[in-house]
Amino acid sequence: MVTKNQIKLVVSLKQKKYRSQHGLFVVEGQKTVDELLKWGLKAHTLFIDGSQNPTDFETAEIVSKAEMKQMSSLTNPNGVLGVFYMPETKKIDDSDWILALDAVRDPGNLGTIIRLCDWFGIKNLVCSEDTVDCYNPKVLQATMGSIARVNIAYLKLEAYLKNSKLPVFGAFMDGVSVYAKELTTSGILVMGNEANGISPAVAEYINERIAIPQFGEPTAESLNVATATAILLNEIRR
Repeated sequence: MVTKNQIKLVVSLKQKKYRSQHGLFVVEGQKTVDELLKWGLKAHTLFIDGSQNPTDFETAEIVSKAEMKQMSSLTNPNGVLGVFYMPETKKIDDSDWILALDAVRDPGNLGTIIRLCDWFGIKNLVCSEDTVDCYNPKVLQATMGSIARVNIAYLKLEAYLKNSKLPVFGAFMDGVSVYAKELTTSGILVMGNEANGISPAVAEYINERIAIPQFGEPTAESLNVATATAILLNEIRR
């Protein structure tokens, strides 16, 4: 039997300050919950509504549809909700490429970028402190479970780039075409804010300014940051 305090805790985790305070976050959907359990993330509590098969999650608490709706961030809850402990950030491995984000604010973009890291085997994602929280429910929804396989660190990006020994590449509208560039076997790729690109403070530490050339009519102002990240990661891995 779910308690009012349990529901209150889950609802509070929609806000970043309570996620940080408790070291917990919420994911929804059987596929995502399965992925996180499979990859060793520790569950605090699992909830399923009565329409689900309780043998799928033997330790889950069965709740009513009304209770699930109270806890869910979705307009139409899908019947499975998991509260997980935040994993500890691991040491950043600089033997391969690292992706860095400078003030990416849109949850959907960050979620898609985490999935791209998983797809292209980018194990480490570093984010400026003003990048959207990776445990935001909308980010988690967009990652489709990839968050379990990417090491994500929030840090002072300028200091990190300044102290790194890796070559630093940044995506700029006026950079050299990525197709004309000889890319190194390891490095840091910096992607900027949706509206303003890479900030001047971060740009100071970028060694190579690269761009995705435009082949169509110059009517599109720029590419979406997640789309641009996909193209550049594809070039890095090619």
